[in-house]
This record gives sequence, C-alpha cells and structure tokens, in this order.
Amino acid sequence: MSDIHVNTVTSAGAASADPSARYLVREHHPEQGTLLGFWIYLMSDCLIFASLFAVYAVIGRNYAGGPGGAELFDLPLVALNTAFLLLSSITYGFAMLSAHAKKKSAVLGWLAITGLFGLAFLSLEIYEFLHLIHEGAGPQRSGFLTAFFALVGTHGLHVTFGVIWLVTLMVQINKYGLHAANMRRLNCLSLFWHFLDVIWIGVFTFVYLMGVLP
Repeated sequence: MSDIHVNTVTSAGAASADPSARYLVREHHPEQGTLLGFWIYLMSDCLIFASLFAVYAVIGRNYAGGPGGAELFDLPLVALNTAFLLLSSITYGFAMLSAHAKKKSAVLGWLAITGLFGLAFLSLEIYEFLHLIHEGAGPQRSGFLTAFFALVGTHGLHVTFGVIWLVTLMVQINKYGLHAANMRRLNCLSLFWHFLDVIWIGVFTFVYLMGVLP
C-alpha cells in the first residue's frame, strides 16, 4: 500500500516538474500558414511586375532612332513560346490531380513534362535575346529595348527559378513521397507557376501584340 502511495506521489511530482505535461503540445506550424505567406510573396512579386509594366508603358515608344517592335518581334516564334508556357500550366494541373490521387509515379511524370516545357520556353527566350543583341538591338540601344529586356528578362528569371524549384521538388517527392509537407510545396509551386502564366499573357499582349502596331 505504501509502495502505491509513493509511486503516486512520484508521478505527480514528475508531472509538476515537466511543464509540457500541463499543456497540449502541438507542432509549431499554423495550418495554411505557408500558403498565406506565399500569397503575400506573390503580391510583392505583383508589385515588381507592375513597376516594370509601368516603366515599359512610359518609355516603350522611346526608340532613339532605332528599331521598334514591328521591326524586331517575330510573332510566330513568340506565339510558339507562349504555347509552351500555357501547355506547361496544363501539365502541372495534371500533376496536381495525380498528387491528390496519391499517384507518385504520375506526379513525377507530369512534373518532368512541365519542366521540359519550361526549358523549351527558356531556350526560345534566350534565342530571341541573343538574336536581338546580334542585330544590334541590345538593352543599351534605346529606352524601349531597356524596358523590354528588363520586363521579359525578369519574367524569364522567374521561370528559371521555377524550373529549379520543380526539379528540387521532384527529388523530394521521389525520396519521401507525397506526404503533407510535399503536398504543401506542390501547392505553392502551382500558385507560382500559374502566376507566371498570367504575367506572360500580359507581356504577350502588352509588349508583343501592341508592339507590332504602328
């Protein structure tokens, strides 16, 4: 009887000595906190692109006696590049559907196709930049070309980071599977990738299509 009393007192003392025994201990990660933070990041990115669009609107017709968009832009090539990026958005959507169905192999396959479309987009954009520079239409030639290279180049850098993020996430999924953290990362990358599509539609319309008008 005394042994039982001693054990009870000892257990009570241990509980009072351990603060965690008196509180409900949870993982310190608020639900949906990552997505909220990522939405805030995307809003800050919107401000960056809004500034670049504003600069292009102000000096986009400042040719300084040099060529304008009608002489420089190859619309069929840009349309093909646009198709690559839009198709990558569709394939990423299929990756998300497969992720919710817990089909790991399908997720990796669709992400790989998305990455290939992203690389194709970047390849054509680099080709366009090199061609313009070779023709003497580099960013230092006029205010129009400075604004053009700044806006389109910033978008291209975002796509580059997106592809690197995508490859890193593929490695994580292949190694650890579709657990909660990787699903959260997939959702964040999905927001980022579709955001870049929306920005590119604005670039294609505002810079290229309107740029070929007299």
